[in-house]
Amino acid sequence: MTFKDIQELLRLINRLELSEFKMKDGEFELSVRTKHFEKSKGQIAAPVVTAAAPVMSVPQVQAAVPPPAPAPAKQAATPQAPAKEDSDESRYIPVKSPMVGTFYRSSGPEKPAYVKVGDDIQKGDVVCIIEAMKLFNEIESEISGKVAKIMVEDAQPVEYDQVLFLVDPQG
Repeated sequence: MTFKDIQELLRLINRLELSEFKMKDGEFELSVRTKHFEKSKGQIAAPVVTAAAPVMSVPQVQAAVPPPAPAPAKQAATPQAPAKEDSDESRYIPVKSPMVGTFYRSSGPEKPAYVKVGDDIQKGDVVCIIEAMKLFNEIESEISGKVAKIMVEDAQPVEYDQVLFLVDPQG
């Protein structure tokens, strides 16, 4: 990975407002924590860049990103349908995309999907892959429960903070 590639990657990390990013390519490792990374005690950590290969000082890139627009209100065909739907889905916890990229349910075309509807998952389990700039990022679940609904089709583009899965924490 060249210095220019690292700079471009850092710009993308900053633009997406990621809190932490880790990458390993052979012997080269890159770990970045941004101003959005919060320690367990609620303090905000300073940006840190570490690398196993030659360590380079890279200037922090500040990007002005407007806040996401509020979601439009849902229009219902019948008055009783939305209340039932909302109450059913309100108990689910969403697993959201931490980045912009392409969503993949498995590690390859011939491989089985990481998770299917009805599967039990644990915190830290890989649930999908998101490809961004030719990098395949394994997305881990931050909650335990049963997969209730898959919100994105395989090989479809996803946005930052888009809901990928709905998980029933009560299993």
